[in-house]
Amino acid sequence: MEKISVKTTGQVELVDITSKIQAVVNKIGKKEGICVVFVSHTTAAVTINENADPDVRRDIIKEVNKIVPFNDGYAHCEGNSAAHIKASLFGFSETVVIEKGALQLGTWQGIYFAEFDGPRNREVWIKII
Repeated sequence: MEKISVKTTGQVELVDITSKIQAVVNKIGKKEGICVVFVSHTTAAVTINENADPDVRRDIIKEVNKIVPFNDGYAHCEGNSAAHIKASLFGFSETVVIEKGALQLGTWQGIYFAEFDGPRNREVWIKII
C-alpha cells in the first residue's frame, strides 16, 4: 500500500492525480493487476472523468454546487454538511485495471481527487492487487 499527498487550494476543486498514481504503479513494478484508489476523508472523494478539457472540471463543480448548495439549513454544527454530501455522492474509491504496467484509462480519462472542504492537505491511498 502506498500513500500520496494532495494539497488543495480551493474550497471545491478537482485535482488531476493520474500521474501520481501511475508513478506509484511504476514504483511497485506490477505489470498486471488492479489499482484501488481510496480517499480516507469524509469531505473529499475520488472520481474518473475527462482530462482533456478543463472546462469539464469547471462544469462539474458548478453543477455539483447547484445540486448541493453550501448553505441550506443543514443541522451539522461544523458547517460543512454540503462537503459530506458531495463526497458521498462522488464516492471514496475507484478501481482501475493495470495492463503492461499502465493504468488502463480511456483516451480522455483522468483520475481526480475531489475536494469539497478545502483548502487542505489530504492523503490518497493506493493499493495494487
